[in-house]
Amino acid sequence: MQTRFPNRFLPYLLLAPSVIVVLIFFVIPSVQSLYLSFYRVAPLGNRKIFIGFQNFARLFQDPGYLNSISVSVKFAGFVVLVGLAASLGVAVVANQRYRGFAVYRTMLIWPYALSPAIAGLIWAMMMDPSFGIAARFLRQLTGVRFSYLTDSTHALLFVAIAATWKMMGYNIIFFLAGLQGLPRELLEAASIDGANAWTRFWRIAFPLLSPTTFFLFIMNTLYAFFQVFGLVHITTEGGPGRATDILVFKLYRDGFVGMNTGFASAQSIVLLIMVAALTVIQFRYVGSKVFYR
Repeated sequence: MQTRFPNRFLPYLLLAPSVIVVLIFFVIPSVQSLYLSFYRVAPLGNRKIFIGFQNFARLFQDPGYLNSISVSVKFAGFVVLVGLAASLGVAVVANQRYRGFAVYRTMLIWPYALSPAIAGLIWAMMMDPSFGIAARFLRQLTGVRFSYLTDSTHALLFVAIAATWKMMGYNIIFFLAGLQGLPRELLEAASIDGANAWTRFWRIAFPLLSPTTFFLFIMNTLYAFFQVFGLVHITTEGGPGRATDILVFKLYRDGFVGMNTGFASAQSIVLLIMVAALTVIQFRYVGSKVFYR
């Protein structure tokens, strides 16, 4: 059954706000970045020299940029894989039908409501090697003196854990929705046939959750590459020794601190291409394994 609008301009009017937002905050900046990536721009922006693809060639000859790629891949791998696994485990527990769990499930979304900068500040205070409660507890429990300010390995692990915690609420809500939508008759039939809880989850529930898992896999990848700038900026600022210098933070530092606009614009275009290519690969190879019921 088709629905006809009384006014043929009404659909375009309803779409206009979204289209305007995309144009202003995505399309126009992307076109401008592509334009500037072919130029060497003066710090004040009052002079431009066309240099073609030199900025792009320089990127892959820059040890700092290659280091940022390596750091970003490690960081994104941790956030996506560990984050989804931990979120699914928490969602399975939260899906149990116990008294008071409705309040518990509601509280799980709270970390996602925080901005990345606030989440970073919370973790920075908890893990501060001088007065952080969590750092002191970890030292007493394991003997490890955790210092994200001086140790490069600790710093990357710290930022990755904080970013994963920030995204867990979002993941848990979707996993909970998926778990609560599973057909109970399949699980009950498997239980009658003698399947234990682990077998029922791994053989029945998890395959049925594949559309949700695939969606969260894409969203967490985008989050790890694009949405953690505030967290890194408020905690480590890319250090120590560029150990947490992820791509989006290096882009900021080169473009807004070093005032190297053309070079930073080339980085933004390469980052966009990399993430787009990664998303296409995920749809091509991971998406084919998704089971839609």
